[in-house]
Amino acid sequence: MAALVSNFKRYNILFEAANGQELINTINNGTVPDIILLDISMPVMDGVEAAQVLRAKHPGVKIIILSMFEDAEKVLVMVKMGVKGYLLKDSEPHEVEDALLKVAQGELYYPEFVTRHLITNFNSKLENIKLNPREIEFLRLTGTELTYKEIAETMNISVRTVDSYRDQLFEKLQIKSRVGLVLYSIKNKLIEL
Repeated sequence: MAALVSNFKRYNILFEAANGQELINTINNGTVPDIILLDISMPVMDGVEAAQVLRAKHPGVKIIILSMFEDAEKVLVMVKMGVKGYLLKDSEPHEVEDALLKVAQGELYYPEFVTRHLITNFNSKLENIKLNPREIEFLRLTGTELTYKEIAETMNISVRTVDSYRDQLFEKLQIKSRVGLVLYSIKNKLIEL
C-alpha cells in the first residue's frame, strides 16, 4: 500500500507502523499526518482501538480504514466514530487515489457496499421503532398550529406530559425539533397533506 501511494504525485508517506500502538506512539512524538490509511486487523492494538485514540487525541487527522473483508458491523462502528473513508485492501489503484483525493478535500469515501449497508441498517432501525397510540396522536397534533399548551388541552394531559412525549420522541426518533417531528409524521403518513 505504501509503494502504491508513493506513486501518486500529491502524497508523501511520512511513516509506516506495524501496529496501532506504534502508530499512536509515532503521532504522539510529533509526526502527525493529514491522512492515515488504517488497517482494521493489526496486532497489539487493532484499527478500531487505534481510531478511537486518534479521534480523542488527534481529531484533525483524517482516517481511511483498510480491510480485507466486507465486515459490515465494523464498518458501522467506524462510521459512527467519524472515519472519513473505507477501502478494501484489494481495491484498484484508481480507487485508492480517488479515496485519498476525496478525503483530502474534506469529503467522505465509502464503497457502494458500505453505502448500501448503511442505508439498510438505517431503514431497518426506523422500521423497528414502535410508537404507542398516544405518541402517534401527539405526533399528528405537532403538525397543526396548536401550541404545546393547546396540544396538552386537546389530549387532556398536562403540559409536563406533553414535554415528556416530545423529549421521548426526540430521543426515540433521533430528531431535534418540532419541524423534525412533523417531517417524520409526513414521511410515515401519520399526517396527510
